[in-house]
Amino acid sequence: MKVVPVQFQADFRLSLIPLPIDSLRQIARVWRVNTVNDQHEMNTHDYSGPVPVIELDTDSRSRFITRTYAHLLAALVAFTLLEIFFFTSGMAEPMAKAMLSSSWLLVLGGFMIISWLARGVAHRAQSKAMQYAGLAAYVVGQAVIFVPLLFVADRYAPGAIASAAMVTALGFTGLTMVAFITRKDFSFLRGILFWAGIVALVLVVAGSMFGFQLGTFFSVAMIGIAGAAILYDTSNVLHHYPEDRYVAASLELFASVALMLWYVLRLFMSRR
Repeated sequence: MKVVPVQFQADFRLSLIPLPIDSLRQIARVWRVNTVNDQHEMNTHDYSGPVPVIELDTDSRSRFITRTYAHLLAALVAFTLLEIFFFTSGMAEPMAKAMLSSSWLLVLGGFMIISWLARGVAHRAQSKAMQYAGLAAYVVGQAVIFVPLLFVADRYAPGAIASAAMVTALGFTGLTMVAFITRKDFSFLRGILFWAGIVALVLVVAGSMFGFQLGTFFSVAMIGIAGAAILYDTSNVLHHYPEDRYVAASLELFASVALMLWYVLRLFMSRR
């Protein structure tokens, strides 16, 4: 195992602390996104008579699904290009050190505000330009918050980023195939994700307050939660979203992929 220089040990340990925003993200998801009532209406957003995609004709459903995953791909490409820009331009190191040396509560608080505003715009705005602005803001926020973890992984765990990306891609593909092949409605996962998010948040806060590491098992559990979130989001893409909300649907899928990538990468880093 590669020995981490003393001057970077604090940063390395800090980079392995799970972010509270990941737990809050799951709680926010089940309260604000993709919540469907008995009439298959999203009860957290003020849509005027939304028609769930499952009730549309085949062509309309196919068009919605294609648009959703095209936007997800665009978000992933944009995220990747932003990270490449940060690292090739030399911005990544000062960004990482600045965030690692400052209060994570301020960093996470800023990200949380951006996340909630971006999600709200993507789900509620009638203007397509505003929906795209919400998605773009969320992708940029994720790219920035990932910089410290990617910086430490790139420097002290060679190959971990590529391995984590591959595992995340395989996991996402497999779970997506399960949802598409079975056509099962996974909306029952809403409550599970909510309570899992609360438990994870309590553990993160306790770990931060009392100074104990949550370790490998926590990362594995969070990867499981991310997998459940992917099933939940994919199911909502197939069953519950209104036809005009493909930008919001892609944002939620991107958030779940980012959550899985974060903890898969942490898992690989902990084994180096």
